[in-house]
Amino acid sequence: MPVQFIRMEVDRQIATVTLDRAAAGNEINEGMASKLRETCERVGRDSEIRAVIITGDGDTFCAGTDMPSEKTASDLGAAVHSLRVSGAIAAIEKPVIAAINGDALDQGLELALACDLRIASSCSTFALTHLSNGLIPWDGGTQRLPRLIGHGRAMEMILTCRSADAQEALDMGMVTRVVSPERVLDYAREAASTIAGHGPVAARYLKEALLKGLDMTVDQGLRLEADLNIILQSTTDRAEGIRSFLERRTPEHRGE
Repeated sequence: MPVQFIRMEVDRQIATVTLDRAAAGNEINEGMASKLRETCERVGRDSEIRAVIITGDGDTFCAGTDMPSEKTASDLGAAVHSLRVSGAIAAIEKPVIAAINGDALDQGLELALACDLRIASSCSTFALTHLSNGLIPWDGGTQRLPRLIGHGRAMEMILTCRSADAQEALDMGMVTRVVSPERVLDYAREAASTIAGHGPVAARYLKEALLKGLDMTVDQGLRLEADLNIILQSTTDRAEGIRSFLERRTPEHRGE
């Protein structure tokens, strides 16, 4: 049987993407990275999918990178380029939830940071330990972590290579919810189901406003918000939302 690396299931407009290398702690190798990028593109193209969950098989979310030992310094750059996956996750326009079922270390944490919501097991730990190997985070960690927890805390975590438990991650704002290990995927599915029941076009514009606004001044962000609201008024889903409100019924969004 060929190695799959990634499993994807779609149920009621929710795609669940599972890292499938449990025996290796779901460490990302070149095959998994390629398959995950391909899966992200597929999810993005499928208009029936309204929310995405990313999780790991077994009791580890992702323990980092499975870097081939034969790589030399001269070709390390090319290897890192082929292993990057967080950009593909961040590029998904639909809401993405990380169901962190265990440790999220190094590139595993970078992968989780690229998601929109992070639901963590109470047994999870989080760390970026690249500096201990003479490296720096290379899949988005230096940019996304400080935006979540602040410059000072991110600098301290990355410089010392220390780990944070689930409660500290919650207190810092690194994760959005901590639940018992057996509830992680169920809670993520509940959140995804709620999101999928809302207007998909509005959810996409909301995500765009929030993420692009991080790199704008407040005035620029307000203009973006206003522009997206104007565009939203012309959509079929917006008209359906108004009709359903007036008729006191659940809206039937079509993503148009």
